[in-house]
Amino acid sequence: MTRKETHIKEVSRLLTGFLSSGDAGDLLAYLVAESRLPGPRANLELAAAFAGTVQEFAVADPDDRHLLWNLCVELACVAPEDAPTGDPHEFLGFCGVRGVGAIGSVSPGCVEAALRHLGEASVDPRWRIREAVAMGLQVLLSRQRDTTVSELEGWVEGGSWLAMRAAVAGIAEPDLLAEPDLAEAALRFHRKILIRIYTAKERRSEAFRALRKSLGYTLSVVIAALPTPGFEYLRQLATLDDQDIRWIVRENLKKNRLEKQYPETVQHIRAQLV
Repeated sequence: MTRKETHIKEVSRLLTGFLSSGDAGDLLAYLVAESRLPGPRANLELAAAFAGTVQEFAVADPDDRHLLWNLCVELACVAPEDAPTGDPHEFLGFCGVRGVGAIGSVSPGCVEAALRHLGEASVDPRWRIREAVAMGLQVLLSRQRDTTVSELEGWVEGGSWLAMRAAVAGIAEPDLLAEPDLAEAALRFHRKILIRIYTAKERRSEAFRALRKSLGYTLSVVIAALPTPGFEYLRQLATLDDQDIRWIVRENLKKNRLEKQYPETVQHIRAQLV
C-alpha cells in the first residue's frame, strides 16, 4: 500500500468515526501528528487525501455533507495566533481550507459560501493557508467554473493584493487552462492586475511582494496555453518603463515552458528589455 493509499484509508476511517460519534478528536490528532510540521514542507499527500475523501463522502451521502462542511469551516477558521506558521496545528487550517473548496466543488448550494471563506483565507498572514486557497480555487474552477470565475473577477478588479494573488495562483494551472474559456479568463485576469500594478503607488508591502512573486511564473502558464495573444501581451509589457513589470516579464521568460518551446520569441522579447 502506498503512502497516499494509507492516508486515504486512515482518513476515511477517522471521518467515518467522526460522522458516527460527532467527535473529531481522533481525526484532528492524526492530522496534527502527521503534518510534518514544523518543517520545510507540510504533508501535502495527507492534505490531498483529506480533501478528496471529504469530497467523496459529501457526494455519497448528502445528509453527512452538513457535518463535513461545518468541520472544514471550523478548521479553516483556526486563527494565526492559535496556529502560527510552522506550528503543527497550522496544518488543520490548511486541510480545512482545502476541504471547503472540495465540498463547494460538488455542492452547488455551498459554492458561494466556499468562495466567501476562501476569500477571507486569501488574506491570511500564513503563506501555507494562502496556498491552500489557490488549491481550493482550482478544484472549484474545475467543477463550478462559471460561478468561480465570476467571483474571481471581483477579486481581480477590486480586491487586495493578496486576493489578486490567490486568483492568479488558482487559475494558472495547466490542466485548467486546457479549457479555452478558462485560458481566456486567466489572460484577462493578468491584464487587469498588471494595469493595477502599473498605476499603483504602494508597492512596498509584503502583500504586494507576494503578488509580484506569483506573477513571476503564472503569466508563463497562461502564455503557454494561449501563445499568440500571450506573447503579444508580453511584448507590450516589455515596452513599459516600470521596474516591477519588467521584473515580472524577465522571470516568466526564464520558465522552461516558454524558453524551451519558443526560444526565438523569448530571445526577441529579452532584447526589448535591455
